[in-house]
Amino acid sequence: MSDTKAFALSSDVDLDAHGKQMGFVHLPHSVHRSAYGWLPMPIASVKNGDGPKVVITAGTHGDEYEGQLIVSKLIREVTADMIQGQLVLVPMANFPAAEAGLRTSPIDEGNLNRKYPGKPDGTMTELIAHYVEEVIFPGTDYYIDLHSGGSSLMYLPSMLVANCGKPENQTRGREIAAAFGLPYVMFSDDDAPGFADMGAFRKGAFAIATELGGSGAVTPEIYAMADQGVRHLLGHLGVLKGGLVPECAPAEPRIMWTDPNLHYVYATEPGLFEPLVELGDEVKTGQDAARIHFVESPGREPVTLKFSGSGLVVCKRVPAKTRRGDCLFHLAGDTHKNLNSA
Repeated sequence: MSDTKAFALSSDVDLDAHGKQMGFVHLPHSVHRSAYGWLPMPIASVKNGDGPKVVITAGTHGDEYEGQLIVSKLIREVTADMIQGQLVLVPMANFPAAEAGLRTSPIDEGNLNRKYPGKPDGTMTELIAHYVEEVIFPGTDYYIDLHSGGSSLMYLPSMLVANCGKPENQTRGREIAAAFGLPYVMFSDDDAPGFADMGAFRKGAFAIATELGGSGAVTPEIYAMADQGVRHLLGHLGVLKGGLVPECAPAEPRIMWTDPNLHYVYATEPGLFEPLVELGDEVKTGQDAARIHFVESPGREPVTLKFSGSGLVVCKRVPAKTRRGDCLFHLAGDTHKNLNSA
């Protein structure tokens, strides 16, 4: 087992070793039922020869299941002779959250995708973020973080590229998008330091994320499309070879842009959410988006919310019961000055 005083976590997988290894990152967890216990965060490394290092995580949010299935399938199927370089696979990145089927950790309420770069002496979620950024990410060429809408949202199958104020990220993002082949690709200027992809960027890797359905379920069509896309992308990057690589990407991507000031609709009051549009609809600025109903106040008229921008509805809230501040819709637009000049 590898260990170092610099990290509270340890792993029985040696990321420097060649061959295929499967094991766990040990998350120290001392509780009443287990005084000297640890929680097992699954990890696999497949390394063979010279080539790119690619890291794929899922379960950053524990109620997002599509990516967890894709990464687990890769762990089962990939052998060392199929790899040129290194593939590191983490199917339950926030293990406590994934084990519980929750977006955030039941131990510390931590949202792993808001905690990077983490802390070496922090909470459980901060420890995980620190370990991923300081132990797993160094030397990585490409990072793929598989997300979906989880329990509260449903997304069209999309790839996301952030930190796009840098033109080189737009150029590489288009190339990766074509190889992944999800139907929608959303670029943004978002560079929030707490996100996992920003941690990968800080370590010199090129990072992408996905939104693969959601609703707290697995959609067979989206799962199959994303599984094919991941394997085709790994073949394009040169890290995966052989029969697991499909001949073509699943779709021709539509390149889009998201603006946090225009492309989100939030509930302004608590109540019941009535959507007035559906996923995949094209909407315009000022168009009615939703009504919030107040069934506990007989006679009170519902509040109508409108879209602040135009675009494609790529995401919609699932539960009808909502509170002030909940995200109801996410849009993406086709044009942006930065993308037009790329």
